[in-house]
Amino acid sequence: MTLKKINRRDFFRLGLGASFGLIASRGWPRELNFNSKSFFASFFSEKHKLIYRVLGKTGLKVTAVSMGVMNADNPDLVRAALDAGIILLDTAHSYQRGRNEEMIGSVIKGRPRESFIISTKINPPTRDRKTGDFLSETNPQQFLDMLNISLERLGLDYVDILSLHNTTKAEHVLNEPILEALQKAKKEGKTRFIGASTHSGQPEVIKGMLEAKVYDVVIAGFNFRQQNREEVRQALREAAAAGLGVIAMKTQAGVYWDKEKTEKINMKAALKWVLNEPAVHTAIPGFTTFEQLEEDLSVMADLTLTEEELRDLRLGEIHGDGMYCQSCLSCLSACPENLPVPELMRAYMYAFGYNNFDLAQDLLTSLDLPSPLCRTCISCQVKCRLNLGVKERIVELASLVPGLKVAQS
Repeated sequence: MTLKKINRRDFFRLGLGASFGLIASRGWPRELNFNSKSFFASFFSEKHKLIYRVLGKTGLKVTAVSMGVMNADNPDLVRAALDAGIILLDTAHSYQRGRNEEMIGSVIKGRPRESFIISTKINPPTRDRKTGDFLSETNPQQFLDMLNISLERLGLDYVDILSLHNTTKAEHVLNEPILEALQKAKKEGKTRFIGASTHSGQPEVIKGMLEAKVYDVVIAGFNFRQQNREEVRQALREAAAAGLGVIAMKTQAGVYWDKEKTEKINMKAALKWVLNEPAVHTAIPGFTTFEQLEEDLSVMADLTLTEEELRDLRLGEIHGDGMYCQSCLSCLSACPENLPVPELMRAYMYAFGYNNFDLAQDLLTSLDLPSPLCRTCISCQVKCRLNLGVKERIVELASLVPGLKVAQS
């Protein structure tokens, strides 16, 4: 279903039946056409309360729920989000092999520049994808060249937030060539603010960002399932206290409790849990359907977690059969072949949790994996702290990359 063709059934399924009287009184159109201001999306803005927060010292005003666009490929969905009042769209140079930025560019074309905020992220190729560490040949111009490509895709002269993508250590955000590139981009007016994203090692990364004293925004994984969530929470509070804008990602914790995807996490409760942390200025859940947009917008009506929702989150329990790898990195030293296990588990979540097989393949290909995998092990030596079936998942992942195999054990 797209916004350009919405039938009566879809109208009611999206929770808009209460407005049927208004439509019926004017005659039901065969289809609804949408331009810069979506007729359908106007119901979202009328129906839902929007909570606004200021993104730290940037002064940018954003809704508490923003949009992570990584998995979205329907421009009408992004239009609906913007028309409903969402302001910040988060993407990255690598998402959908560049098509994500191009799609956003087509949506924002012609819209007033002050009506939206674009955040994009760049991960230069001169990094060891197994460790995330920068190689000696990293140079500022390479980073800036990638930014220019992103700007061309987006059809913009500048982005609002430019971030170094996927950092796990303080040394990543303190890398001199990267700091030079980020600051040069800001000085040249190609970005208003600079930041870094971090899926793991958040406390260490934030410590490095505060030490650098040049960053404006941190985009950090934060959700109710993290074993070290209190440590991450404290780091986010320190970032916010220092004036950094705090954007929370990975808020939905893998979406499902189980690998078979039969038991879904309470999505509204998960998002509320994150937004109840005062240090978090906005969250970027990655909705891909109009129903998910409706659900995420409805969260802002009341952020209070009910007793039932708290029970649904199963706080204090350890769950190891879902999609979410917490990137605690404790598995790295256990693998005799030095495989990038956390990155492999992230690829697994992309493929079998998000159904984004292109992104999973891109990640797997970038890791330069040996084939066959696991050739020196009779049995898997990696014991995940959450009891994730590492070897089983690696076998499933291998089928996504031509020529990649796993040795029989």
